Amino acid sequence: MNLCNLLSNNELKKKILTENNFRFNISFYKYFKIKNPHLFRNLVYIIFNKYNVLGRVYISKEGINSQISIPKKVYNKVIYLIFKLDNNLYNVHINKSIDNDRLSFFKLIVKVRPKILNDGINEDLDFSKNKGIYLDVSKVNDLIFNNNFIFVDIRNNYEYEIGHFINAIQIKSINFRNQISKLIKKVTPFKEKKIVLYCTGGIRCEKASSLLKYNNFKNVYQIKGGIISYIRYIKKKRLSNYFIGKNFVFDNRMSENVSYSTISKCHQCGSISCNYINCANNKCHILFIQCFSCRLLFNKFCSINCMKLCL
Repeated sequence: MNLCNLLSNNELKKKILTENNFRFNISFYKYFKIKNPHLFRNLVYIIFNKYNVLGRVYISKEGINSQISIPKKVYNKVIYLIFKLDNNLYNVHINKSIDNDRLSFFKLIVKVRPKILNDGINEDLDFSKNKGIYLDVSKVNDLIFNNNFIFVDIRNNYEYEIGHFINAIQIKSINFRNQISKLIKKVTPFKEKKIVLYCTGGIRCEKASSLLKYNNFKNVYQIKGGIISYIRYIKKKRLSNYFIGKNFVFDNRMSENVSYSTISKCHQCGSISCNYINCANNKCHILFIQCFSCRLLFNKFCSINCMKLCL
């Protein structure tokens, strides 16, 4: 039986909004064999729930994928316990978010899934071994304008729309599964070049790079720690930032401010904006960009039709 929180979503949200704890938003993942995912899931839930950790954790036989929010006062303790969960998680790479000022999660969800990423890959690939070479974030700026390298964005359309690396190739897709099916065809013209894959934190690049290697692509790299690690490094070193726009995140924040530029536009009026919102019509609920003026005009709906349907 899975352990879980019995409070309602509204009760959980109210509880978190009234707390005064500063929180760190982090993510981590690891591909390794988990013999009993349900048992491992309950162990993770007990530890995270005890220390008021919030967020989303997916566990499967192939590993763990986690995006969580940790109270500052227990941060070091929780990181230590993550390292102790399994020998494979000792010193696992922790990605600390750029923006920790806003609440990212209001509850803890720990689920067992067939895969930690829905990829649609049928080939029997070992994602822990046959993958692209890690490219240290300190090397990124030196290679962005190098003609021997191409940067490929392994994220969805709505992520790419609000922010991406300069000159990065987009594989237009609505989700990772859809993108993986297009990957080989899209990058084949660049097979003789050195291919650098990147995503938010790195997990999608593990599978994408493995698929390329499986299909005889020789020079495949992936940015270690993804966009998050790159931004933290260039800010620390005060270097030029070649990631333009904002970084999309899959929590209540929707995006992180990683640069001063805004490259996206409101889907309703075309003015400069990067504010994502879900349509207030729950039968629609489409994710779209809406500027402040249109938010007032359309009352958080994506169209006049959706607004009329809810009046």
